[in-house]
Amino acid sequence: MEEQLIEGCIRNDIRSQRQLYEKYAALMMSVCLRYVGDKEIAQDLLQEGFVKLFAKIHTYSGSGSFVGWMRKVFSNTALEYLRRNDVFKYSTDINAAFYVENNEESPIDRLSAEELMKCISELPHGFRTVFNMFAIEGYSHAEIAEQLGIQEGTSRSQYARARTLLQYKILKLNKNI
Repeated sequence: MEEQLIEGCIRNDIRSQRQLYEKYAALMMSVCLRYVGDKEIAQDLLQEGFVKLFAKIHTYSGSGSFVGWMRKVFSNTALEYLRRNDVFKYSTDINAAFYVENNEESPIDRLSAEELMKCISELPHGFRTVFNMFAIEGYSHAEIAEQLGIQEGTSRSQYARARTLLQYKILKLNKNI
């Protein structure tokens, strides 16, 4: 079924494009939302990503996961947006690290997926971008540095600070539960 949709999209068949959109829009929206944290901007990126996807779908080789290939198109679309808006220029600098105790029951276990995603979406842009790329998308720090035009050490630092701030946010949220 997926192969037929892909072939239809390569032929610019509007019905196939609509079916592919309906099948994957929610999943790709979550990718966009993880990077930008703003629903309206994420919706714009979703549309832009599908335009790019339909324009480039003929380059999908068929090897590997189609969904993985799609994620790359959408994460690159979001990263292009963040680069255009100079996301690291507006990054919040956190000088003081927050200490998180290692309890037997993890505070994250008490959160719903929606609460966790909300915490991630509230991270400063630079932190959120690197966190998404490293922890969720699986990029290496070298790849992140190359994609974002930053130093590898900056990527590592942004990720470490994102984790620290995320841990703090999770603990704070758990105390309010």
